[in-house]
Amino acid sequence: MTRRVLLQSGSVLDVTSGEVRTADVVVDGDRIVGVGIGLDGDEAIDCDGGLIVPGFIDCHTHVCIAQTRLDPFGSPRSVRPLSAVPVLRTLLRLGVTTVRDAWGADAGVRMAVEKGWIDGPELLISLRQVGTTGGIGDLWAPRTGPVDFFEDPSLPDPIFDGTDGARAVVRRMVRAGADWIKVTATGSMAIGKGLHDVELTADEMSALVDEARRRGGRKVMVHAHGARAVELAARAGAASIEHGTYLDEAAVTAMAAAGTWYVPTLSVTQSDPEHAPEGAAEAHRESMRLAIEAGVRIAMGTDNPVRPHTEALWELRHLAAAGLGDAGALRAATIDAARLLDLADDRGEVAIGKRADLVLLDGTSLDCTSLDDRIRRVIHNGSEV
Repeated sequence: MTRRVLLQSGSVLDVTSGEVRTADVVVDGDRIVGVGIGLDGDEAIDCDGGLIVPGFIDCHTHVCIAQTRLDPFGSPRSVRPLSAVPVLRTLLRLGVTTVRDAWGADAGVRMAVEKGWIDGPELLISLRQVGTTGGIGDLWAPRTGPVDFFEDPSLPDPIFDGTDGARAVVRRMVRAGADWIKVTATGSMAIGKGLHDVELTADEMSALVDEARRRGGRKVMVHAHGARAVELAARAGAASIEHGTYLDEAAVTAMAAAGTWYVPTLSVTQSDPEHAPEGAAEAHRESMRLAIEAGVRIAMGTDNPVRPHTEALWELRHLAAAGLGDAGALRAATIDAARLLDLADDRGEVAIGKRADLVLLDGTSLDCTSLDDRIRRVIHNGSEV
C-alpha cells in the first residue's frame, strides 16, 4: 500500500498559462492525485517559500558520448554505456526527468533505467544518427577508409542511399529498439563544414518519415543547421528540427504550416559564443525570432555534451533571453516538450492524473537565470531523488 505524500503550502506553476498560485500537491505512488488548498496526506514536505514545477524534459541530449567523443580510439567499447551512469544521475538531480537521446544510447541503457539498475530520467532513444554517404554520420578517413567508433549490433549501420535504403535504415533502427529516428540533413557545427548543405533528397526524406510512421507511428527528428534542409524536412513531415541555426522566412513558414517543432539547442552557440563559428550566435537568435513570429512550436533541448551535462538548465535561460521569456522557457521545457514527445497525456504539468515528476525550487520567481542553484527537491515517478 502506497503512502500519500503531501507537498504542502507551495506555489505551483501552471505551465500552460504561466500563472503561479498557492496550492498543495498530493502524490500517491507515481501519480499526482490532488492539487488544491487544504489537502492532506500520510507524510508532508514543507514547500513554503518554494515553487513547484513539472520535471524538466530535454528533447535533445547525448547521455553516452561524453567520454568516447574525447578519446574515440582509446576507449574500450564498454565505456560508452557505462559513461551514461554519472550523466543520467546528474540530469536527474537537476530535475530533468525525461530525455530524448539524440544518438549514442542503445536499448540496454534504456532497460537499465527502466529496471532500476541505474538512476536516471526516463529515456527515449534514437540509437544512431542516420544519413547518406558522405554525411556527418559516415565516419570515413582517406587513410583508413570506413571507421565506426560505435560499431555494435545494438547500434546498427546508419548509412543509406536512395529511398529503398532510407526505408531499410529505419527498419534496422526499429529492429534494435529505436523510439525515434534521428536524421542528419546538413553538416555539423562541431566539424565546422557543410552547415548549409542538403545531404538528402526530398524523396529520401519522405521515405524516412513514411517508413517511421508505418513502424508503430514513430517520428523523425532532423539535425539541420541550414534553411534549405530545414524546409525540405518540414515539407516531408519531420516532427522536429534540431539546431536550426540559420533559418529564414521560407524555412519557418514551412515549419509552421507543417506543425514541425523547433528544438534550437541554443546552448551550442549561446553558452560560449566566442568559440562558436563567426556569426553563429547572432544567426541563432535571429532564427529564434523568426520562428516565434511565425508561430513555430518550440521545445527544449541542450545537445549536451557539446556543453557539460551539468549545464543542462542553462538552455532555459537562453530560451528566455532569445524571446520566449521565463514563462515560455519553462513551458518549452515541460508541457511543450511533452507534446513533442507525445507524452503530454502522462506528464509535463502539475495536474491530477499526471506522472509525479516534480521539482521544488527555492523562491517563487520564474526567473530562469540560475535554476540549477535553486533546486531544493526532485521527485521522479513519485519518489524523491
